[in-house]
Amino acid sequence: MFEITMNDQVVTAKEGETVLEVAQRNHIQIPTLCHLENINKIGSCRICVVEIEGAKSLMASCVTPVNPGMVIKTHSPQVRKARKVLYELMLSDHPTDCLHCERSQDCEFRQLGEVLQVDMSRFSGERSKNLIDTTSASIVRDNNKCILCRRCVAVCNEVQGVGALNVQNRGFHTEISPGGSLLLGTAVCTNCGQCTVVCPVNALKEKDATAEVWQALADPDKMVIVQTAPAVRAALGESFGLPPGTLVTGKMAAALRRMGFYQVFDTNFAADLTILEEGTEFLGRLAAKALADGAITKEQLQALPLPEHLPEPVLPMMTSCSPGWIKYIEHFSGDQLSHLSSCKSPHMMLGALTKSWYAASKGIDPKQIFVVSVMPCTAKKYEVTRPELTNDDLANVDAVLTTRELARMIREAGIDFIALPDEPFDSPMGQSTGAADIFGTTGGVMEAALRTVYELVTGRELPFENLHVQPIVGLERIKTASFELTSVKPEWFFLGGITVKIAVTSGLAGASTLIEEIAAGTSDYHFIEVMGCPGGCISGGGQPRPTNEAIREKRLKAIYREDEGKPLRKSHENPDIQQLYSLFLGSPCGHLSHELLHTTYTRRNRI
Repeated sequence: MFEITMNDQVVTAKEGETVLEVAQRNHIQIPTLCHLENINKIGSCRICVVEIEGAKSLMASCVTPVNPGMVIKTHSPQVRKARKVLYELMLSDHPTDCLHCERSQDCEFRQLGEVLQVDMSRFSGERSKNLIDTTSASIVRDNNKCILCRRCVAVCNEVQGVGALNVQNRGFHTEISPGGSLLLGTAVCTNCGQCTVVCPVNALKEKDATAEVWQALADPDKMVIVQTAPAVRAALGESFGLPPGTLVTGKMAAALRRMGFYQVFDTNFAADLTILEEGTEFLGRLAAKALADGAITKEQLQALPLPEHLPEPVLPMMTSCSPGWIKYIEHFSGDQLSHLSSCKSPHMMLGALTKSWYAASKGIDPKQIFVVSVMPCTAKKYEVTRPELTNDDLANVDAVLTTRELARMIREAGIDFIALPDEPFDSPMGQSTGAADIFGTTGGVMEAALRTVYELVTGRELPFENLHVQPIVGLERIKTASFELTSVKPEWFFLGGITVKIAVTSGLAGASTLIEEIAAGTSDYHFIEVMGCPGGCISGGGQPRPTNEAIREKRLKAIYREDEGKPLRKSHENPDIQQLYSLFLGSPCGHLSHELLHTTYTRRNRI
C-alpha cells in the first residue's frame, strides 16, 4: 500500500490498481462509458480522463495505473471541459429521439449527459451509421445509436468466446458488426443477448414481442397461457425500483393474471419434470456403459426403472436447457452433439404439455392455445422458431417475452406492481419444488439432478449440508466436484464404489474449455452442466440492467432463499409430477415422454 493525493485528499492505493479503481473505492465518482467491470478496460471513449500532475496530457483513469506520490485531479476545469467536448462529439453522431426510445429512462449515454451538464451538441454534420438490422430472431442491432464503446465486442469475444461482433472498418466508417458485412441473423451468433445487457444505449436490444402478445390477448379465439422462468422472479422487481435480489413471485403471478392471461403456469413445474427425464437419461447412460463393459447383464438391467431402449453410453452427458449453449455447440463442436441430453428445455416441455395433456383434459383445441414464456433469456426467442421443437405441426411455445419486456407490459397495462398482493400459480402446472427454483443460477440444474439421482440410487438424501453441493455454488466460471456412490440399492450394485465427477460452467468460454477436454480425450467427468450466460439465468440476456457481479450475487442468494423456503425440495417429490406420470406420461424417458419432451440437435457450419 502507498499514498497518493486525489482532489487534495490523501488516499491509500495499492500496486496494480488503476486511478478509476482507487477513486471508486474512495467514493469519488468518475464518469465512464466504455469501461465494463472486469471485462472492458480499453480507455477508448476518454470520458474518464483525469488530470495528473506532471503528465503531458489528460489520462484515461480506467487504464492508468497509480504510482506512489501521484497527484490527481478528477474534476478540474480542464477535465470537465474535455469531457464536455468529447460527449458533444459523440452526441453529434447520435440520434436525439430520446422521447421515442425505449431506453430513455435507463440510457447510460443520456444519464452521462446529465452528469456532464450537456443537453445539446455544438457540432453537426454527416452521420456515420444508418443500419437497423432485424434479421436475428432474438436481437435487433441499431447502428444509428451505436457509440462505439466496444462493450459488446468485449463480452462477445472475451466472456462468451463467440466473436459474432467486432470492430469493422476505420475512422468515420468504423462500426460494430459481424465480419464480412454479414447481418446478425446470418452470422454465427448464439443469441445469448449478453451484448444487449452491456450496451449502454439502445444499439442492441431484444426483438420485441410485446405487440404480438397484446394482439393474442385481445383475440377472442385464442386462449393465451403464460409461464415464467425461475430467474425472472429474482430480478423483475428491479424494474420497479425494488432492490436486486427481491423475490416477487406472488406479485408476478398476480400481474400476469390482471393482464388477461387465461392461465398462469410456472416453468418450475417443467424444471422438476426435466430432472426426472434428464436424471433417468443419465442413469440410462451409466447403465448402458456398464452393459457394454460387461458389469451388468440384460436380465439385471430389466430390474431397473429405466426405459426399454437405453441411450448410447456416451459420457459425459451435458445439459441441454440453455438454447444459447445448444446453438454454440452446434456451430463450434458439432461432432460432440452426442454428449448432449436429448431433453428439451423446461419451458418447451411445458409448452408441449399445455398443447397435449392440458388441452385434452380441458377439451380445448390445441390450435386455439397461444403459449407465452416469460424468460430471462433472449436465446429463447430463437429457440421457439426451431422446427425440432414442434409437435403435431404446432410450435411448443408461440412467443417469448424477456423480463424487461414483461416489465414494460405491466407498466403499459397500468398495473401498480408494488401494491399487488401475492397470488399463487394456477394448477395443474403451478406447483414446484425448491430443486426447480435453483435452475435459475449456475450449478442449480446439476444440484437439482443430484438430489434426485443420488436418492434414487442409494435411498438416502444427498450428503451435503442443506442439500447444497457447495463446490458448485457460486459464480466462478468452471466449478467441479466429486462424490463416491456407497451403499447403493441392490439393483444398482454396478454403481457401487464409483466416484461420480461433475463439472459446472456458465458463459460460453468456459463451455469451450470443457468441450476441448472432451475432444482431446482428457475429460473424466460423468455429468456436465452448461449455462450460456455468466452466472446462469440470473444474468440472462433479457434481465434488467445493469447486471454486474454484486447484482448477480444478490439474485443468486434470492434463488437459494426461494429453494430453502419450499416444503418440498427434490423434484421427484412433486405430487403433481407424480400424477402427470401416473395419468399421462407413464414413465420417465418412456415412449410418450420421448415424443413430447425430447428432441435432437443440428450440426451447423461456423460460417
